[in-house]
Amino acid sequence: MIFCIEDFKREAERIGHKNSYKDLDEEIISNFFNKTFEEVISGRRLNQDSKRPYIKKRLAGRGGYRIYLLAYIEKKLIYLLFIHPKTGSEGSENITDEYKALLLKNLVNSLKSGNIYKVNATKDNKLEYIK
Repeated sequence: MIFCIEDFKREAERIGHKNSYKDLDEEIISNFFNKTFEEVISGRRLNQDSKRPYIKKRLAGRGGYRIYLLAYIEKKLIYLLFIHPKTGSEGSENITDEYKALLLKNLVNSLKSGNIYKVNATKDNKLEYIK
């Protein structure tokens, strides 16, 4: 199952509405849905936790998007934390270590408060966020 925090939802909706990033939902869907758990959690590990790896994953190649996620291996849960494009008007380099740490804190707070979204793929290849 795939979940996300408000930071991810807000940013994905914001950049996904821009013409240069119209493929965002399709990229997320093709990388996270109808894949094995091992395929979903492929990427660069940012921590050494084998049960809950913090992962930076490339979508759409080197110039595409970067997505940050936490995987809960035992329960096969994915928590999407943040996404950003690497190129275009909203393109940016990787996020800072401080922001990566803040995203983990935001996940903990979101889980405690119940402010978490289940992420689904619709029939028309769009993302749907259900609270």
